[in-house]
Order: sequence, then structure tokens, then C-alpha cells
Amino acid sequence: MSRRPADGLGTQLRRLVELLDGDLDEIYAADGLGYRSRYSPIMRALHDGVPRTIKEVAALSSVSHSAASQTISRMIVEGLVAQRVGADARERLVHLTRKGRRLIPTLEARWRAADIAAAGLEKELGVKLQSVLERAIGRLEAHPFKSRILAVSPNEKAFRSRR
Repeated sequence: MSRRPADGLGTQLRRLVELLDGDLDEIYAADGLGYRSRYSPIMRALHDGVPRTIKEVAALSSVSHSAASQTISRMIVEGLVAQRVGADARERLVHLTRKGRRLIPTLEARWRAADIAAAGLEKELGVKLQSVLERAIGRLEAHPFKSRILAVSPNEKAFRSRR
């Protein structure tokens, strides 16, 4: 699909994720796993068997606390993870269930295959896509996109006065 004039950076990034995750989800469905690619960062954070708080899972998986919490809630429904009370009664620890642990060998094989396929894509592109994304994320963490937009926005003063 070629780029349309209305396709901004965010639209293109979402399309890229749709293409990657959509194909992975089809493979997981064909494997009969009842698993979605969006679970992988959480599974990777928990696959060593150490129960973790949602905050720890979010940090290890490089997703927001909110995204980790929502994904974990869905994974609980799917029977892949469970929660238990931690040492502090307010703390909830997330851990893989037996069902989740049984998936790990198959998932690790798929993850290795996905890494090899990604390396092939990078070779075709002539650019280390993962490195570019890591650099972009690092730059945006250091200087957020909102600041960049407001710095060049003709209505920046109006935006700030409404806040």
C-alpha cells in the first residue's frame, strides 16, 4: 500500500504495527494457542518465573503502567497469568499460570523466528529499523513530541493560555 497524503507519522506507525502484529496473531491462531501478540511483552517480563508488580512488569516490558494493567487484565481472563497478594497487602504480584508457562517453549520458538524475519526485513530496507525506533524513542523521551509541536505551532500561546 502506498502512502496517502493524509497518512502522518502516527498513522504509518500504527499501520506498521498492524502489519506485524496481525500476521503474528494469525500464526498464533494457526498454532491453536489462544494467544495475541500484544501479550508478548508481558510474557517476556514474566517468563523467568519471578512474580512481579504491574509497575515492574510495565518497566520490564517498556509499556505504560496503564497498558500493562489492561493487557494483564485480559491475560487473566485468558488464564495466562494470575495475581496474588504480595508482602504488602496493597501490593498485587502477577505471575504466569500453568497454562502460561506451558506456552513459553512454543512462544520462544516463534519469537526467535520473528527476530530472524525482522532481521531479513531490515536487510531489505537497508536500515536497522529497531535501532531507528530505539533512537526515536530515546529522543522523544528526552524532548517530547508535544514540546516539538508547540515550538513550531503558530497557536502555541493560545494553547498555553487555555491550560
